[in-house]
Amino acid sequence: MSIQTRTLEQIRLAGLEALARELGPAGMVRFLQQFEIGHGDYSVERHSWLDQLDVQTLTEQIRQRRSTRDSRDDGGGELGAGV
Repeated sequence: MSIQTRTLEQIRLAGLEALARELGPAGMVRFLQQFEIGHGDYSVERHSWLDQLDVQTLTEQIRQRRSTRDSRDDGGGELGAGV
């Protein structure tokens, strides 16, 4: 039994090739995106826009969107009714 020593770059390339072969290019990308760390601080960013809303403003925005959606609806069934 022979032990083959690979560099980290060789291991990375072999892994990407295996992912592409087994999942296809789009599947490989979707798989790799699961491990992205991202950036920023979601909690701080969330508060920056949530703190500007009150319940009345949010309720009015929901009503306006529903009204817009209902005016575009062709009336073709009950799917999504009451949402």
